Amino acid sequence: MSSERPAPGDTSAPSDDPTSADAPEAVGAAATGTERRPARTTLRSDLKASLPDGLVALVVTAAVFALLLARIRAKTSSTVSVMPFMADVEGFWMYFLSQAFGWAALLWAWVTVVLGLLLSGPRPGRLPLSGPRLERLHRTTSLNTIALIAAHALLFAAELVRHDTARWHARLYTAFVEAFVPGGYDSGTGQIAIPVGQAALYLAVPLGLLFYVRHRIGPKTWRVLHRFVIVVYVLSVWHTLLYGTNVWYDGWFRTTIWLLQLPIAALLLARLLRPARRSERLSRPVPATPGGWGRPAWSLRLAGRLAVAAIAVAILAVVLTGRDGGRSIPPADTSSTHNHD
Repeated sequence: MSSERPAPGDTSAPSDDPTSADAPEAVGAAATGTERRPARTTLRSDLKASLPDGLVALVVTAAVFALLLARIRAKTSSTVSVMPFMADVEGFWMYFLSQAFGWAALLWAWVTVVLGLLLSGPRPGRLPLSGPRLERLHRTTSLNTIALIAAHALLFAAELVRHDTARWHARLYTAFVEAFVPGGYDSGTGQIAIPVGQAALYLAVPLGLLFYVRHRIGPKTWRVLHRFVIVVYVLSVWHTLLYGTNVWYDGWFRTTIWLLQLPIAALLLARLLRPARRSERLSRPVPATPGGWGRPAWSLRLAGRLAVAAIAVAILAVVLTGRDGGRSIPPADTSSTHNHD
């Protein structure tokens, strides 16, 4: 693997990779003339390291679940406004648990992306943890994000099975199609929102696990593919804003979701403006060289920087104006204008 810092699309830096040429163990082996090869970072070791982070994620999920139930019982949740029958907490507790896992997944995805941008872009002068520890935390939060998204989807499917009146095998088939097959859910906003969420899940799994086989596919290929992790996050936010009944209506909570995107847009823009690799800096366009892109690459990089800058401005405008794309609260629900999830 290259000893350069990661490219602007990477969300995991290679500097802690023991197989890298600049890893401490490899340098020591070269200095002493030994042929000892350090152990490669493996999925098993990261799964073991992800346990503490996973326990925190479960605690957060439990807290969100308790909050959702409390607001449903108090009838201050916009979920009850959207679907009045959901006031039956005991009857739909599995749906609310799915919601809780979904919110925890979005939070963990946010943390994962922020860590990745910090590691692969311009870093602040001081960080609470060392680079290698932040890199491992980035990998463990990524693994737990995948687990949380999967739990969110599985609980949603289980809720569909639970409330279906058909025979058990028909219930399982219908729930599988509606929860996991794009286009299988054909009701209301879910016709768009659920395929968006499915795309986030189906991209998150391979993109998150490719790190552990990068020595087989090549570091350059891995870096290119890993850049699409940001797409998983965008799809997750889009799914939430489209389908999250907690953020169905205009209000501070929905606007807060938009506000949380500003740090990510700013970090991404900073990384694009100050890429770690010299080859990706936006200097003057040069004619294409053998094996190089030349002017087309320069144009793509410029377009990417302009697009991210425009997105950051748009997000800021949404936050400042409060026009966040939510639905208007029905007149009957005006009393809960400031109290919905």
